Amino acid sequence: MKTLVVILIIVFAFFTNTTNAQLLKRLGKSAERAAKRTVERRVEEESSKKTDQVLDTVFDGKKRKKNKKNKDNDSEITIPGIPQNNQTSTNQNNTNENLNVYSNFDFVPGHNILVSDDFSTDNLGDFPSKWNTNGTGELVVINTEKWFKLAGKSVYIPDLPADLPDDFTVEFDMLTQVDQKTSSQAKLEIWLEDNNLFHTAKDMARIEIPLCMFIDIGFIIENKVSGKRVIRNTVEKDIRNILLNKNHISIAVNKTRFRMWVNENKAIDVPRLIPDNIISFKLHPRDIRDGIDQVFITDLKIAQGGLDLRNQLLENGKYSTTGIQFNSGSDHIKPESYSILKQLSETLHQDHSIKLTIIGHTDADGDATQNLQLSEKRAIAVKNTLTTQFNINKNRLQTLGKGATDPIDTNKTTEGKANNRRVEFIKI
Repeated sequence: MKTLVVILIIVFAFFTNTTNAQLLKRLGKSAERAAKRTVERRVEEESSKKTDQVLDTVFDGKKRKKNKKNKDNDSEITIPGIPQNNQTSTNQNNTNENLNVYSNFDFVPGHNILVSDDFSTDNLGDFPSKWNTNGTGELVVINTEKWFKLAGKSVYIPDLPADLPDDFTVEFDMLTQVDQKTSSQAKLEIWLEDNNLFHTAKDMARIEIPLCMFIDIGFIIENKVSGKRVIRNTVEKDIRNILLNKNHISIAVNKTRFRMWVNENKAIDVPRLIPDNIISFKLHPRDIRDGIDQVFITDLKIAQGGLDLRNQLLENGKYSTTGIQFNSGSDHIKPESYSILKQLSETLHQDHSIKLTIIGHTDADGDATQNLQLSEKRAIAVKNTLTTQFNINKNRLQTLGKGATDPIDTNKTTEGKANNRRVEFIKI
C-alpha cells in the first residue's frame, strides 16, 4: 500500500509541478516548507482515496468475474415470467389447495415405471446419459430446476429397458421460450415408431405440439401403416395463452387409442391412431430458431399401463400407486395426482364399508429417520385431501409411514427409486 501511495504521489506531483514551482518562488522559506507539507498531505489524502477506489474496483471486478464464471459453468438460464421452484411448506392446512385446478383431469399414470429421468445424476452442460440423439442438446438450470435443452434438427430417444408395451403412459414437463417472430411451422413433435433408431418408420404415429404465438395452428395428428398415411388432421386447440408457462404433458396409449393432456385439459383423443409394432418414444423440435427459440423438458416418466384401482382394492385388498406425486422432499401433492385421488374417493363413496390404511413409502436416498417422517407426512397429506376435498369420513382412514424400509424395486437406479416412491392403500 505504501509503495502504491508513493507512486501516486510522484504521478500527481509530476502533473502539478509547474504550478507548484511558481507558487513556491513567491513564498519565503518558512511558507515554502509549510506549503510543501500542505501539498504533500493533500496529495496523500487524495492518493489514499484513489487507491481505495482502485482496489475496490479490482476486487469487485474479480468477484463479478468469478460469479459470471460460475454462472456460465452452471449453465444457468433465467426466463422472464417463470417462477422459481420454491419448496412448499409442509403446513397441512394448505398443503394441497391447488389440486382443484386439475378437477377435470382423468389421466391415470402407469403402475410400473420403465423410464424416470429428472437428470439429477447428470452434469450441467452435458448431454443426458439416458438419451440418444442424432444432433445435440445439453442440461441447463432454469430458476434452480434442471432442464434438458433441445436443439432444432435433432431427434431425441430415451433409453427403454424393452419395447413399449401395448398400454403405457408418458409424462413430462415442457417449457418454451418463443416470440411473435417464431415460425408458424415451429412445433415439438412426439413420435411413436416401429424402431428405436433414426430410421424412416413404416409404422408410426406423430403428434405436433404448436409453438407459434402469432396464429392458432392447432395440434397436428398423423399416422402411417406399412408406409402409407392413414390419418392426418388438425385438432383445433389454442394453447398460446399458456405456451410460455411450465406445462405438464400427459399421454396415455391403450393399444390403438391415443390421448394427450396439456396440464388438466385433454387436447387429443383418437381411438385408432396407433398402428401395430410401435416400440419407441421420440421427441423432435422442428423449425425453431436455435439460440432464439428454446424448448426444454424435464421429469420424464414412461410407465407400463395403469391397473384398475377399484378391482385391485376389491379383489386383492390393496392398491399401490406411483401416480400420487409430491414435490421433492415435501408432502405437497402435485395437482396432476388428482385423477388417482378422485378414483379412490369414488370407490370409497360406492362402498361405505371400505376402510383403508394409507402407507407412505420413499426411496433410500437421504437420512432414514427423515425419510420415515416424510413418508408419514405424505400419508397424512393424502388422508387430509381425501377428507377435505372428496368428503371421505376421516374415521375410515388410517395412516402409516414406512420410509425406505419396504422397497419393491432397487434403489440403485432412478427408475427403481421412482417405483419405491409410492403410496399404498390396504383394506382394514
